[in-house]
Amino acid sequence: MALFKKKRAGKPGEWFYCLQHKKVEEGPECPAEDRLGPYPTRGDAERAMETAAERNREWENDPRWHDKASPDAEG
Repeated sequence: MALFKKKRAGKPGEWFYCLQHKKVEEGPECPAEDRLGPYPTRGDAERAMETAAERNREWENDPRWHDKASPDAEG
């Protein structure tokens, strides 16, 4: 049994989406590596996976994030 529990960062009114449990939580309940957020509203946290997918698509199609092929590159 641990003498001191590590306090989770965050506060009431901040919303998170737990990737491990696939649920929304107010104030962090799960470790940071298992959650997305904070979000300002519960609804925003409920849409966390959709938001992440949209951002990933935008990033994948953003020409600023793709290296130009070098002249000696095969392809």
